[in-house]
Amino acid sequence: MRYYKDDIEALNVRFAEATPEELLRHFWEIYGDRIALSSSLSIEDQTLTDILMKICPEARVFTLDTGRLFPETYQLIDKTNLHYGIRMEVFCPQTEMLQRFVREQGINPFYESIEKRHACCHVRKLEPLGRAFQTLDAWICGLRREQSVTRTNMRKIEWDENHNVLKINPLIDWTEAQVWEYVKTHHVPYNKLHDKGYPSIGCEPCTRAVTPGEDIRAGRWWWESPEHRECGLHQR
Repeated sequence: MRYYKDDIEALNVRFAEATPEELLRHFWEIYGDRIALSSSLSIEDQTLTDILMKICPEARVFTLDTGRLFPETYQLIDKTNLHYGIRMEVFCPQTEMLQRFVREQGINPFYESIEKRHACCHVRKLEPLGRAFQTLDAWICGLRREQSVTRTNMRKIEWDENHNVLKINPLIDWTEAQVWEYVKTHHVPYNKLHDKGYPSIGCEPCTRAVTPGEDIRAGRWWWESPEHRECGLHQR
């Protein structure tokens, strides 16, 4: 059995009150090794990794290594693998494509324009993600509506138009406080940059700490206006 675009409305009604555990268990039983958690190592994704491993330890988890991540993020990949006894799948940029981009645009062109930043995200994130999707019919994300103005209309279950796969957002209704409570209660490994004022962590050149009172994603692509602060991974 597989779900398709026409099933989205009914699925959201059916699972409106479902817990993340119930959602993950259901879709794992449907898709097996054709579903995976896409993890950026955020507290949300680490929470989902913990829940998923308790339901099905053989479930797939993958991450994108852009080549520009913080050292703390790379350390967390190893720590997560050791903690859960897994081997996270890692997808990297295509070497020739990345070399051509850097040769033509420079090492940090993303500060110059939104177009160049999107081009960098395409090479370092979207192209590797496309390769990850070659063996998937559904993917799991740690998105929450509370995170950003670009995510307020996202739903628990969506159809990913870009890749023609089902997209499941088990934590879409959770608050940041709920996520942290789960992390602390269940001793989930997390990025230590969170303790230094980084609520949202991406590539090192594109991420800064935020000050008290700022939006939790204010440190991502901070030189751009809020409505542009997505990399393209979560367009519908």
